[in-house]
Amino acid sequence: MTQASTSFSEIAPEATEPARSVVQAMRRGAAGKCPACGKGKLYGRYLKVIDTCPTCTEELHHHRADDAPPYFTILIVGHFIVAGVMMVEDYFHPNYWVHILMWFPLTIGLSLWFLPRIKGALVGLQWALRMHGFAGPHAFDPAAPPPDPGASV
Repeated sequence: MTQASTSFSEIAPEATEPARSVVQAMRRGAAGKCPACGKGKLYGRYLKVIDTCPTCTEELHHHRADDAPPYFTILIVGHFIVAGVMMVEDYFHPNYWVHILMWFPLTIGLSLWFLPRIKGALVGLQWALRMHGFAGPHAFDPAAPPPDPGASV
């Protein structure tokens, strides 16, 4: 098959597949469920995404959340904590040790609570947008060299 006769659907099969709901996938991921079916669990441990959904067999090992979940967790928790510290200081003027006893455990607790939810939402976003291998085994990879038109298949 020559490169000129290659159809778009052969290069990018995700263009012919139905659209995936970004909001639904992110909600399912934030709930710790598989973004594809919403029934299987997303994590095997605290933040370890399982390789394959036990319910729908969707492969989930493609995700590349990397540093985004901690970044968004710090951003969200930091806004709550800083606003709380400023408000409590403005109204009550407590000693510094009261601030430490109050805000340190709250910061740790909120961070540990938000982190898996944010990571799940980001994995759901990647799945819905078909990023990082979630498009399937025959998805178009812009980094891969183009196929040799003279080679036989």
